[in-house]
Amino acid sequence: MLTLGAVSVLFLIILLWTRTSAQIRYSIAEEVEEGTVVGNIAKDLGLEKNTLKERGCRVVEGSTESLFHVNQNDGLLYVNRVIDREQVCERSSVCLINLKTVLENPLEIHYVTVEVLDMNDHSPTFLTKESRLEISESVLPGLRLQLQAAQDPDVGQFSVQEYKLSPNDHFRLEVKDRGKDGKMPILILLKTLDRETKKNHKLLLSAVDGGKPSKSGTTTINVDVLDVNDNMPVFSEDAYSVRVNENAPIGTTIIRVNASDLDEGSNGDIIYSFGSNVNSRIRELFRVDPDTGEIIVQNLLDFELEESYEIDIQASDKGSAPLRTDKSVLVSIVDLNDNIPQIEITSFSKAIPENARLGTTVALISVIDEDSGLNGKVICSFIEDVPFTLSPSTQDNMYSIITKSALNREKQATYDVRIIAKDGGVPSLSSEKSIAIAVSDVNDNSPEFSESPYIFYVTENNSPGAVVFSVRASDRDEGSNANIVYHIFTDGRENVKVQSLSLSINSETGDIVALKSFDFETLKTFQFQVVATDSGTPSLSNNVTVNVFILDQNDNAPVILYPLSSNGSAEGVEEIPRNVNAGHLVTKVRAYDSDIGYNGWLLFSLQEVTDHSLFSLDRYTGQIRTLRSFTETDEAEHKLVILVKDNGNVSLSATAAVIVRLVEPKEAFAASDAKSAAKVEEEDNVTFYLMIILGAVSVLFIISIIVLIAMQCSKSTDYTSKYLQETNYDGTLCHSIQYRSGDKRYMLVGPRMSIGSTIVPGSHTNTLVLPDRRMASEEVRP
Repeated sequence: MLTLGAVSVLFLIILLWTRTSAQIRYSIAEEVEEGTVVGNIAKDLGLEKNTLKERGCRVVEGSTESLFHVNQNDGLLYVNRVIDREQVCERSSVCLINLKTVLENPLEIHYVTVEVLDMNDHSPTFLTKESRLEISESVLPGLRLQLQAAQDPDVGQFSVQEYKLSPNDHFRLEVKDRGKDGKMPILILLKTLDRETKKNHKLLLSAVDGGKPSKSGTTTINVDVLDVNDNMPVFSEDAYSVRVNENAPIGTTIIRVNASDLDEGSNGDIIYSFGSNVNSRIRELFRVDPDTGEIIVQNLLDFELEESYEIDIQASDKGSAPLRTDKSVLVSIVDLNDNIPQIEITSFSKAIPENARLGTTVALISVIDEDSGLNGKVICSFIEDVPFTLSPSTQDNMYSIITKSALNREKQATYDVRIIAKDGGVPSLSSEKSIAIAVSDVNDNSPEFSESPYIFYVTENNSPGAVVFSVRASDRDEGSNANIVYHIFTDGRENVKVQSLSLSINSETGDIVALKSFDFETLKTFQFQVVATDSGTPSLSNNVTVNVFILDQNDNAPVILYPLSSNGSAEGVEEIPRNVNAGHLVTKVRAYDSDIGYNGWLLFSLQEVTDHSLFSLDRYTGQIRTLRSFTETDEAEHKLVILVKDNGNVSLSATAAVIVRLVEPKEAFAASDAKSAAKVEEEDNVTFYLMIILGAVSVLFIISIIVLIAMQCSKSTDYTSKYLQETNYDGTLCHSIQYRSGDKRYMLVGPRMSIGSTIVPGSHTNTLVLPDRRMASEEVRP
């Protein structure tokens, strides 16, 4: 019992064939002029005329010159050249020309049969205009002599229909119908001949065809009356028949006929020959040994040209008036498997889309084997495993190549399909043919970025309008389906953010341009998305996250926080008692730098001092202390100019002036009280500003930590970057940040570094490489 799936497949095959095949029949007379209309194919097949040219309607007739063609403008079938029926269909009673009409896109094949009707354009003709017969006077009435038949290439009623003999007293004519070999005239003796009365009789034989008006041909028969030879040769068999293989070797004896004659001497000697009615084709293929009666092959026999031959053999004695007897030999040709199947591509799609549905027809092929029976029964198959199958059609030896599994151009763009056609003969003959089937692209692949996510490091103060980084995507499709256009994804909040960053992307190359400079002190990191869209229909797209980290440059000079005078200049006055001991803290110069790392690492130095033996300046903290106790000879006022310098490659600096006044202890205490109150108020203001700055830095730091933690959670350790706050600093504001990228760990350092850190000599990025417990060696970020 058929399953539901098998029934569905069978229904699909029947439906496909009914849509792709039809058969119509026309008839025309032979010898019509070139350009004669045979029929309206478009109308008879129900096709729209305006689609014939688009679908490539054409006539396929194999390798021979086409006799017909279809006009793609009006859908009419025209005669290409004058058709001679006798040439096209030699010796055939019905002349049928089978055409295949093919329409492309979608594939359809229609069978058209054109019957060429015979015209009475040939007259009957005899091989010779005159022949001679010898008849002994002793021959009794009733003698039957087969005469030479007339030949007429026309068929049917236009062939020879009757023979006429001129009026005479001794002979009459009888006509024997030999089927496909036509009608044969037989001369019958009515009464005994008398040589002494008349030794020669001249007869006129006429052959008339059935045309209207009829046509005819004549030949003259001269009958010579001989003296007595009264025994005719007699064949040993009533009928002879033989079977011989086609392609039998030349010289093969296929049969031997034998005849005897009761007469003696020369009247009993037999000579064998072809009958007078044997045509030239038989004489080309066979010969008769005149002495032995053997019929010998003298040319190659081909079953596909003729399946049998009826050969008239004549046995004649050697009497002075020879007597002859005719006998027919039926030679049947046995078909051998001697024709290799020929594969013909009837119709073929140039390319098939990779998303074609299962069962889509790719090509129509026909197989021709001129052998018969099992020798001409052909089975086709694929030599290799391909995503196609051969589906036989209702017409013999016709196949459709259809898809049996899904196609993927990205895996294989072309298939070299090898078809083998094998017949059922023993031994079997086969042939191969290769068909290159191209798979056309369909937009079924989205663009893929080379990295995901992207991480870029950009130095602040970049040149506006210059390319800062690039993203790249590829598409496995081809043509327009692989043409990629880039744009930055924006929606609402993201749109405002990207506009504020003034980023622009080249839609063709993926190069991203910053239209303004980045400022590390304002923005340390940001994130956005880039969308890559192909040009297919419909288009496919993909997006990638881009993480950008701004690298600091030394673009901010140190700022003095203390001392500050009332007019805003970095100058202050400190009063200390004369009796302080060595190491007394005079004051502390406070400064900060908006940069980080080396660029924000501040060092203090005494640029100018009245007495180098009195004061010292801590290089890192900016604390001014006494080196010794004051003496009476020391000046009452000292001026110290402090240089505050960062550690950038091109360092920036600022100076502060501190005037130290030595007062007596009592004055110092009084001044100290008054100054304390003022100082408290001043320090309150400074503390307020410091809190605001530190709060802003902390908020930025917390945001960076959250972003980096989210990034770490969404990807592997190799792409993780962490920011950590460095706390080992006492003095200048701290901007030290640590981060990790891949197997490397980096730190943007402040004025003081962690124990064990290493300063990279010649670094232009103010970056330190920290020892990593997971790594045995240290690397420096390039």
